[in-house]
Amino acid sequence: MNATGFEPAPDQDPDTASAPGRIVLLTTSHRVAPGLLSWPAWQALHAADRVLCADGAHPQLPYLREAGIEVDEMSPTAEELVGACEGGHTVVVVATGEGEPALTDGLARLAGSGRIQMPELELLPASYDLPGARLLDLVQVMDRIRAECPWSSQQTHEGLAKYGIEEAYELVEAIEEGDRDELREELGDVLLQVVFHSRIAEEDPDAPFSVDDVAGGIVAKLIHRHPHVFGDETASTPEEVKAHWLRTKAIEKQRSSVTDGIPLGQPGLALAAKLASRVRMAGLEVPLPQGEGIGYELLALAARAEAEGADPEAALRAAARAYRDAIRDVEG
Repeated sequence: MNATGFEPAPDQDPDTASAPGRIVLLTTSHRVAPGLLSWPAWQALHAADRVLCADGAHPQLPYLREAGIEVDEMSPTAEELVGACEGGHTVVVVATGEGEPALTDGLARLAGSGRIQMPELELLPASYDLPGARLLDLVQVMDRIRAECPWSSQQTHEGLAKYGIEEAYELVEAIEEGDRDELREELGDVLLQVVFHSRIAEEDPDAPFSVDDVAGGIVAKLIHRHPHVFGDETASTPEEVKAHWLRTKAIEKQRSSVTDGIPLGQPGLALAAKLASRVRMAGLEVPLPQGEGIGYELLALAARAEAEGADPEAALRAAARAYRDAIRDVEG
């Protein structure tokens, strides 16, 4: 065994004695179940002369050893690793979660020095994040915050309700302003509300549920309400899609009135427009109530906007922003 801790290969071919060899840095994602590696990764692992991993608790190690791959728990320096590859050896380094920055920086310095013949270097992703994989990180972070943060650990659904309303309005504002960076951030804030409430719900003694239950419920709903995508129905226009949605929703809810399920606590213009929309979609002939005062006038305006395909809340906000700008102009 030489100074690097690597035994030289027996009966080494003289033609390869001076070959620089190969270093493979194998990266994996903690968001994918351990052992689910790509075929090129398994090929590299089985063909390697040596497999190293600095982290003895790496989640991949039990699966690699079960597959008959000997893994040495060690963390060589860049110089030691290059030396171990002399003679044409291939060494696979199973990267830790940090990605081995000290090792890769050392290899970069050696390569830049020009003093030694460097082995072939390869970065081989052994597993990739699936779309949505970072949501797992969010769930884990929320678990820890709920357990360790003095403020977050005391929150309730009722106490957080106001933040859900605020974040929804901030999201709408970002959409209307057209600010892409702000939109991404506000979407994250809304998503936090979903994950936070789901984490609190896990602790309910009578009817607990988790974020997986929340996600599973909306997945089942989306599939059921899109028979033209997941079933045998057909829909070629947005109107036909909406008809499918309303029909399946009516069957699910078994509501006795088209007004059932409309939250009365929403802003007045939005409430009036939603009622008018339900009436129109149901094909009902319901005259607007007549009365004196601004309320009835606003009701009529909201119903007219909905019939013309306009969102009265969005229209009023746009006008209010123009009014704000005019105020600022006068101010200075």
